[in-house]
Amino acid sequence: MEPLLPCSSPNSHPNYHVLAVFGLTVALGTTLTVCNFLPTFYFVPRPTLSRTANVPWVVVQPPSNHLHLTQADGLGQPMSPSSEAPSFSVRQPGSDVRPVLALFGVGALLAGLSLKLLQPSSRQVVAAQEDLAMAATTGRTSAVGPLRTTALAEARRNPTALRAANPAASGDYPYPSQVKNTDNYRQATALSKKFLADAANPAIPKKKVAIIGGGLSGLACAKYLVDAGHEPVVYEARNVLGGKVSAWQDADGDWVETGLHIFFGAYPNVMNLFAELGIEDRLQWKIHQMIFAMQELPGEFTTFDFVPGIPAPFNFALAILMNDKMLTLPEKLQCLPALLPMLVEGQEFINRQDELSVLDFMRKYGMPERINTEVFISMAKALDFIDPDKLSMVVVLTAMNRFLNETDGLQMAFLDGNQPDRLCAVEKEWIERKGGKVHTGAPVAEIVTNEDGSVKHLRLRSGEIVVADEYVSAMPVDVFKRYIPEPWSTLSYFRQVDELEGIPVINLHMWFDRKLKQVNHLCFSRSPLLSVYADMSTTCKEYYDSEKSMLELVFAPCSPLAGGTVNWMSQSDEAIINATMGELARLFPLEIAADERWPATKNQGPQGQARLRKFAVVRTPRSVYAAIPGRNKYRPCQVTPISNFTLAGDWTSQKFLGSMEGATLAGKLAAEVVCDRAAGRPYQEYQTKAIQPHIAEGNYSPKKPLGVTGAIENSIAWGGGMEVRSKGAMDEMMANDPAQGVEGRQYIARV
Repeated sequence: MEPLLPCSSPNSHPNYHVLAVFGLTVALGTTLTVCNFLPTFYFVPRPTLSRTANVPWVVVQPPSNHLHLTQADGLGQPMSPSSEAPSFSVRQPGSDVRPVLALFGVGALLAGLSLKLLQPSSRQVVAAQEDLAMAATTGRTSAVGPLRTTALAEARRNPTALRAANPAASGDYPYPSQVKNTDNYRQATALSKKFLADAANPAIPKKKVAIIGGGLSGLACAKYLVDAGHEPVVYEARNVLGGKVSAWQDADGDWVETGLHIFFGAYPNVMNLFAELGIEDRLQWKIHQMIFAMQELPGEFTTFDFVPGIPAPFNFALAILMNDKMLTLPEKLQCLPALLPMLVEGQEFINRQDELSVLDFMRKYGMPERINTEVFISMAKALDFIDPDKLSMVVVLTAMNRFLNETDGLQMAFLDGNQPDRLCAVEKEWIERKGGKVHTGAPVAEIVTNEDGSVKHLRLRSGEIVVADEYVSAMPVDVFKRYIPEPWSTLSYFRQVDELEGIPVINLHMWFDRKLKQVNHLCFSRSPLLSVYADMSTTCKEYYDSEKSMLELVFAPCSPLAGGTVNWMSQSDEAIINATMGELARLFPLEIAADERWPATKNQGPQGQARLRKFAVVRTPRSVYAAIPGRNKYRPCQVTPISNFTLAGDWTSQKFLGSMEGATLAGKLAAEVVCDRAAGRPYQEYQTKAIQPHIAEGNYSPKKPLGVTGAIENSIAWGGGMEVRSKGAMDEMMANDPAQGVEGRQYIARV
């Protein structure tokens, strides 16, 4: 449920937009269906050809069934036959895309008819809004069914009305019906059952496992190890659990979070974990919609609306087709040639795009330039805090592949409170109730090895020696590199990690003296300085405030590595907040007041009344790994060459991104490695990965580990985020990570 909107009379504003979308959808469906009777086009993967060419070629099969080769253009489409065509020997057929076109065409036809049939009348919109009003006051709702969502989506089509909505009448949505009806969720459930089966098998020896790091990955690893009957012990350096999702309270008792974290329906392992812990009700699901601030219309928004009842991938396609504010229809159709290979080949095609940035991919496939400013800038900064010219296209395609294949994959939820209490504490209680342990304030000083390279023990900073049967590192990549023992430093498996580093990001909390007109959802700012933001006083139960807003914003890119022109990590809090206030003045032109403390607001008119009453700036110099082009192949698998040592962490190799889902899955896979080793089973194929030849063939000199010397309270030293409130703290941050103290050209040269 969302803020209620005033409804126009039935004849005051005829909905020509929906009729136009209906007509275009039917036309597109007809065109694609007719394509089924055209010649067959085969995309032939390069490995199936007898020799390599410098240009792409495709096989064309006209109705006569006579095969010939013709040169392809940059979009993978056939050009006129060429006498210079090389003599290829096709050993296997490529992928016939006609069935895909036919399926999409039929689906588009059906979806177009559904749009027309499901289009609500004004009376139905009013009924749906009254239903939500009742829910807001009584907690109960009428049985309006899917029509309620459709009616509300129709009511939201006027961005100005959306901005004028009443936040007090907002609410949340039920658990999405299709989240658990996916192959990925079923795989997550099957792996969980494997752990339980191990626990019930008395023939499997039980192991004591020491886990370094109490973030999401370390906690997930411990949870599944204890489920399998083993004895995990977690050692977290800081006094708070959660790693990159950690949070703490300020002097006023307000929570300050390391980052703005959103849960997607396409997070199968996280959803499975919540179900197992019995805390699914702590997810506050929002309407299935994406909301974008409109750069050319300050103060207004546009949306991608996912029509209920239409399955993936058609719901995603329709959401884009129904929006006429961001891209024109010709621009949308111009994107199809780039997406077809992904639909046909899947992850194999996606992985081959790692060397290309988002902009490189766009231009290679002839996508319109405007899609960068309208869509990809928002996506890139939301996925990895990087601008499109720096982000590997494999990240965007991986996300799109999930969202295109899962009906509720893009539906979003907020946790109903702070992550340490509402999630991490529940995992800790689960682990300890079943025989494991979780220690905070227990930093590891050194990983000590035996002569054969295996782990002998861990030495804690306190001097305590930790001996276990198995050891798991769930540290962030930049911290792990400082702990690699000298005997391991010459092994190519560990030297490939040199190619990875975390991306800087800044998270902001801004408390205002009054309520801003907001939506109960995540918003994509499309701002040069901001990624996404949300009014947490509206979206989150624990932070709810009917009178004052608290915006949580992701400030990105904040360094040259991420595509920025300024190294904001070394700037003062006041400089960062002033720049942000300038952006908020653009997003909320009639609400933000002109405040002499913040010069960027000096041009605000008299209508603006909202003033900033306090703020928090959380710096994380090394967040998720920087997914710049060419880096994905260096992500190591969980299985290491060390007989009793396993890797976890969202930066390790797994099919999801550096995210909460990636961290949870990596921890679960690390637990599976330990369990398979204990049971004498061979490792799973997806847990092994070839090392790049130039890394494997390298000749390396030993390196002594640097370790971490920062105080327990210095979260940055341990890969987390913190408020840097003094010059001493800033100096300590730069001493721990010198890259944050250099600027511009020097920083880029280092990278």
